[in-house]
Amino acid sequence: MPRADFYLIDKPRFREDPLLLVCELAKRAFAAALPTLILARSQDQAEAIDAKLWEFDEDAFIPHQIAGDDDDAMTAVLIVPPGVDSSDRPLAINLRDTPALGRHERVLEVVAANPDDRSGSRERWRIYQQRGYDLAKHDM
Repeated sequence: MPRADFYLIDKPRFREDPLLLVCELAKRAFAAALPTLILARSQDQAEAIDAKLWEFDEDAFIPHQIAGDDDDAMTAVLIVPPGVDSSDRPLAINLRDTPALGRHERVLEVVAANPDDRSGSRERWRIYQQRGYDLAKHDM
């Protein structure tokens, strides 16, 4: 059964820099050897995540790139902007307004602290629930 985990941003360090949580989740996925997609909301966000993965932890190296070239299949963490096709992977970190309904074993939904942004997450929760996903919520 696929699983969807909702990570609700709460701690000040993640409120100030929500992409830091995305990087932490990507770091855990890489440490667990899980090929991962990060589904970005925009090209600008994809580029910001790319830059943040280089700098957020000086002791960690997480092989990553923005999707769209021949090396995509070889890269541990693939950042996918809207409109770019990529193969599904076991883990997807979803930053988009729509649910990640590909063939993922697990989806990590990163939910902003802003109440307006959280309303869409409730709808995604319901969609995952209707499709039989095992659901969990984590305050971060």
